[in-house]
Amino acid sequence: MLQIQNLGKAFAGSPVFSNISLQLQRGEFVALLGESGVGKSTLLNCIAGLERPDSGSVQVAGTDLSTLDDDGCARLRRSALGFVFQAFHVLPHLTVAENVGLPLRLLGRHDDARVQALLETVGLGGLGARLPAQLSGGQLQRVAIARAVVHGPGLLLADEPTGNLDPVTAEKVLSLLQAQVRDAGAACLLVTHSAAAAARADRVLRLTAQGVQAVPGPALASLAPG
Repeated sequence: MLQIQNLGKAFAGSPVFSNISLQLQRGEFVALLGESGVGKSTLLNCIAGLERPDSGSVQVAGTDLSTLDDDGCARLRRSALGFVFQAFHVLPHLTVAENVGLPLRLLGRHDDARVQALLETVGLGGLGARLPAQLSGGQLQRVAIARAVVHGPGLLLADEPTGNLDPVTAEKVLSLLQAQVRDAGAACLLVTHSAAAAARADRVLRLTAQGVQAVPGPALASLAPG
């Protein structure tokens, strides 16, 4: 579902990362660790076609992003990707239910029952008519997560999806992401600092400026427990 080869990115001539290569298969849940500033969010943006790498290639569902213009990348994101942004990026003028259902509307697939079921799953049942300004940070995070999975994407990119959540809700959200991987055959790349979240993954990788390395199980004990 995802293949990255020798990816490199720099800002103002200063390298962020280089020689990044990894693959994700359908049905695989992979956690990505790394120090702050090493480029984890930038890597997700490159995978989603929101930023262009300076070297290397990204293929999503067999499509090389370098062959697509910005509109082509947007269409690919719409159909094949679900992205949980660290900054939420919910639309302030849409209700909670409208935000969650937006990917379905863009694909011409209205499904109010699906939207309501996901709102219940992430603990937002009964809040569908509210506007984002009426929600807490943790609630906005849950809106972003429900929106990312509502259309059943083949590739999920999640940037610290449990960072604003209490432990009980975090467990529910991780279970939802795992269900997409297990039941819908999606692939998920999860950026996290949480040992609990990383422990759910099939593989754990660490991003450095020089590439990615596998993280053995005992090394997870050094992470924060949240």
